[in-house]
Amino acid sequence: MVHCSCVWFRKYGNFIDNLRIFTRGGTGGMGYPRLGGEGGKGGDVWVVAHKRMTLKQLKDKYPQKRFVAGEGANSRVSALKGSKGKDCEIPVPVGISVTDENGKVIGELNKEQDRILVAEGGLGGKLLTNFLPLKGQKRVIRLDLKLIADIGLVGFPNAGKSSLLSQISHAKPAIADYAFTTLKPELGKIMYNDFKQVDIFGFQLSSQTQYRTAFETIILLIKELELYKEELQRKPALLAVNKMDLPGAQDKFHILMHQLQNPKEFLHLFEKNMIPKRTMEFQHIIPISATTGEGIDELKNYIRKSLDEHANQEDDVYHKKQLLNLQISNTVSYSKPPPKSPVTSPR
Repeated sequence: MVHCSCVWFRKYGNFIDNLRIFTRGGTGGMGYPRLGGEGGKGGDVWVVAHKRMTLKQLKDKYPQKRFVAGEGANSRVSALKGSKGKDCEIPVPVGISVTDENGKVIGELNKEQDRILVAEGGLGGKLLTNFLPLKGQKRVIRLDLKLIADIGLVGFPNAGKSSLLSQISHAKPAIADYAFTTLKPELGKIMYNDFKQVDIFGFQLSSQTQYRTAFETIILLIKELELYKEELQRKPALLAVNKMDLPGAQDKFHILMHQLQNPKEFLHLFEKNMIPKRTMEFQHIIPISATTGEGIDELKNYIRKSLDEHANQEDDVYHKKQLLNLQISNTVSYSKPPPKSPVTSPR
């Protein structure tokens, strides 16, 4: 079973999933000893999440990878309290983990406009500092993109996930004819002719399984997903029916298609607590063989088509939201009553 979600790509080719940068808060402004004036505080350095930003764009725009905030204004006769220095904002993609040189996590940016202070500006000069300013905080930080694959391969042990992963991607997982060959999750990459890259991530479920039909396997997988996280059942899904090279596979496939078209007729085969709350609809059902390569190209085409459709839907939702915000803004501006003209009475 293949589950689709549109997110970031991993570090392949020119893609970057981590970046090391230098940051420094601004130096404070000079104090004014004769009148007791206080210099302005130096600017701070912030890391700010932006939805349509990438680490590669950040590196290309700032090749020196050096971010320094503005200095605080000096105290003077006309302004005894100096103004604060200009803050520096580092634009990063959503899903960034920020750590210091020692690997200590400073914070995470998980949604748009999340912000983390990474280097504080120095204090302005005042009586306690003999009116001398303090320098801003220096910090080398690391930005790590928390990676989530575009595609997830879901299946019980020995379903052929590793074999399929090796067929449709550049991954080379260990493959053997016993349970738990996959010791850790494998991440692969599918390359398309237009240079689109798609990440595919395989993971397995419980090994406490016995022989079952394909239909029983699908129902139990759906139940596993429901118990893990119900929202996964609402994601676009493709069903890859593997091992079509085995004897009698075609007959079993026809039986499976009949069961999937009429699932309620066969749910009595399961214990009540094993039946999922809702059945999952598959965009496409593709018979394949990870051994012979049968159906692999067709599966890759459907994966790409599903991802493109999902991305277009997200863009439509985004544009509709922007349009709605614009309409609301215009409505508010037009609904304001015009300012009243002053009325004067003759004397």
